Amino acid sequence: MFVAQHKQTGLDLEAIEMATRSSLHQVGTGVLTMLLATAASPAAKQPCDCGHSADYHGQRPKQLFTVLGPVTFQRAYYLCRHCHQGQSPRDKQLDVVGTQWSPGVRRMMAMVGSECSFEQSREQLALLAGLDVAAKAVERQAEAIGVDMERRDQEQIHRAKQLDLPEVCSPAVPVLYIEMDGTGVPMIKQEVADRSGKHGGQAHTREAKLGCVFTQTTADDKGRPVRDEQSTTYVGAIETAEQFGLRIYTEAWKRGWSRAQTKVILGDGAVWIWNLADEHFPSAIQIVDLYHAREHIHDLAKALWANDERTRKRWSARMLRLLDQGKIESLVKAFGQIRPATPEIAKTLATETEYFERNKKRMRYPAFRARHLFVGSGVIEAGCKTVVAARLKRSGMFWTVAGANAIIALRCTRLSGGFEDYWENRCAA
Repeated sequence: MFVAQHKQTGLDLEAIEMATRSSLHQVGTGVLTMLLATAASPAAKQPCDCGHSADYHGQRPKQLFTVLGPVTFQRAYYLCRHCHQGQSPRDKQLDVVGTQWSPGVRRMMAMVGSECSFEQSREQLALLAGLDVAAKAVERQAEAIGVDMERRDQEQIHRAKQLDLPEVCSPAVPVLYIEMDGTGVPMIKQEVADRSGKHGGQAHTREAKLGCVFTQTTADDKGRPVRDEQSTTYVGAIETAEQFGLRIYTEAWKRGWSRAQTKVILGDGAVWIWNLADEHFPSAIQIVDLYHAREHIHDLAKALWANDERTRKRWSARMLRLLDQGKIESLVKAFGQIRPATPEIAKTLATETEYFERNKKRMRYPAFRARHLFVGSGVIEAGCKTVVAARLKRSGMFWTVAGANAIIALRCTRLSGGFEDYWENRCAA
């Protein structure tokens, strides 16, 4: 066939590659069919989950979509007379209980479904793997795996709540960090019907809370902290602060929080972050992200001198120097000397004054730098983009809470380097 094509139209290498792959897939499905046909003689009975025995009811066919293509095979079927539930032990052995997708295909669906839209995932599977699957199938399988990952996480969170987490035997590190932040995820209308937005209108998003844990062992030759390579792990979900607190506590414990010589919590000025820090990590050093604090000064300056750029820049520079020097009391005193022109500006000034007053102990930046600690929460800022926004906040995307949380769980596991461990242990009871 290839020789004839070459004589007629010249060598089309891509066509030959694709045709060869298709042919090899057909050969592969034949091999799989033969392998699946070789099974031990069926037993007369099998244990049933209800505690009774299920009786052998003959052979039943099952079609399975594999990475090589569809295959059909026969397997023994058992029916329990007590609970009337049927089962095929071979399905459990092959990890295909209740599904037509092989483990290899499900793994592919999870990988591509965590990276791009389900329609794009379908296209990638067709082009790169020669698999013809529907976008809805990718969605269901990717979310199902994310749900299972979340179920396992909840089991660990429950154990943490019961103070039943095992001590992890690994060496201590000089510094262990926790960073937390929130980012909005676009929702379908039903998920935000009873929620108001930031400015009183209808809400369009729900906040996904994200946390990361990473370690620091060294500083560079200028004394700046260096994050340990590949040490960052993520957790997150659309949930209450109370629920998220247990989630990030569990992750920190798994990462060796109890053995860290120095413990640091980094975040912006959100009250929920520091409430969780006080509740779950009372011994930690708390640091407000320096760049967030600087933004507050710039925003206040714009409100005070909207039409006087020279005064605005001069005042901002003086306030930024006080902030960098950790002299928050002097900064707050300078705020008190301002006479706002309007009630709106007065309200803004009072809010910013309260922000710096409340966080002054978390803004001693010279002392933090002297200990070679990070003073910026760039890791979690980047995490909000790479973990959440890159997949869940693309144009035209709207989610249910359940669907978003499944994909967040899947992406956190993947970007934390835990996907292979999960896949190896997915069938464990």
